[in-house]
Amino acid sequence: MIKHRRNGFWLRLFCAFLVFTSGCTNTGQVTTEKDTVVPPSESSQDTTAVKQTEQTEDASTEPLWLKTAKQDLENWPDRLISDTKESFLRPDNMTALLLAGAASVVMHQDADKDIADYFERHQKLCNFSDESLNIIGHPTTHFAAGTIWYFLSVQNQDDVNKERAWTMRTALTITWLATMGLKAARDNETPNGKDWAWPSGHTSSSFTVASVLDEFYGPKVGIPAYTIASLVAYRMIDTDDHWASDVVFGATLGWVVGHTVAGKHKELEVAGYKVVPFVPFTEEPTIGIGLVKKF
Repeated sequence: MIKHRRNGFWLRLFCAFLVFTSGCTNTGQVTTEKDTVVPPSESSQDTTAVKQTEQTEDASTEPLWLKTAKQDLENWPDRLISDTKESFLRPDNMTALLLAGAASVVMHQDADKDIADYFERHQKLCNFSDESLNIIGHPTTHFAAGTIWYFLSVQNQDDVNKERAWTMRTALTITWLATMGLKAARDNETPNGKDWAWPSGHTSSSFTVASVLDEFYGPKVGIPAYTIASLVAYRMIDTDDHWASDVVFGATLGWVVGHTVAGKHKELEVAGYKVVPFVPFTEEPTIGIGLVKKF
C-alpha cells in the first residue's frame, strides 16, 4: 500500500515536471516569435515612405509646363475675383464706364443710325482687309496668343514674361465675361440683323490687349497696339457688324480692365530699372531702394 502511494507520488511529480517543461518551452517560442514580428508602426512608416517616394518620382517626371500651369490655375479663381473687384469698383473706373454707358444710350437714339448709313454709303474695307482685321481682333486670337506667350515663357524659365502673359489672360477673361454678360442683358440687334450687339466683343478684347501692352512696355508698343485696336473698331462699324455705340462702350471697357489689371500686377520701374527694397549691412538700421536691370 505504501509502495503504491510512493509510485503514485513519483508519477504525479514526473507529470508535473513534463507540464512545467512544456510550458516553459512554449513561452520561449512565443517570446521568440514576438521578437521577430515587425511592429505595425514601423511597417506603416515604411509604406508611407514608399508612397512619398513614388509621389516625388511622379512629380519629378511631370513636364514643367504642366506643373507650372497647375500651380497658376489653383490660384486663378482668387486672382480673377480680386482683379474684377479692382476693375469695376474703383471710383474712377466706375465713372468712366457710366459715362460710356450714358453716351451709348444717347448715341443709340439717332446717331447710331446716321453713322451706320454713312458707313454703308462709304464702305472702305472688303475682302482681305476686312477678314484680316476680323481675325486680328477676335477674342479667340487674343486668348491663343496669350496662351502661347505663357507656355513659351515657362519653357524658357522667364518668370517676368510668364507673369505678364498670365496677367494678359486674366484681363482678357474679365473683359470677355463682362462683355458676354452685358450682351445677354441688353440683347439688341446689330445693323446687319445679328443678335447681342452691345457692346462690341472684338473692340473690348482688342483694347484690353492694347492697354495691357501699354502698361508693360510703354508707348513704343502701346501706340501701335492702340492703332490696331482702333482699326478693329473701325472695321466693326464699316461692315455693319456693330453700331457706333457698341464700339464706344467696348473700347472703354477694354481700356479700363486692361490698364487696371496690368497696372496692379506690373513691377515698379524707373527708366527701365526695376525698383527693389535695399537694406545695407551697417551698424545703424538703414533702409532704401535699389535699381536693378538685366543686360
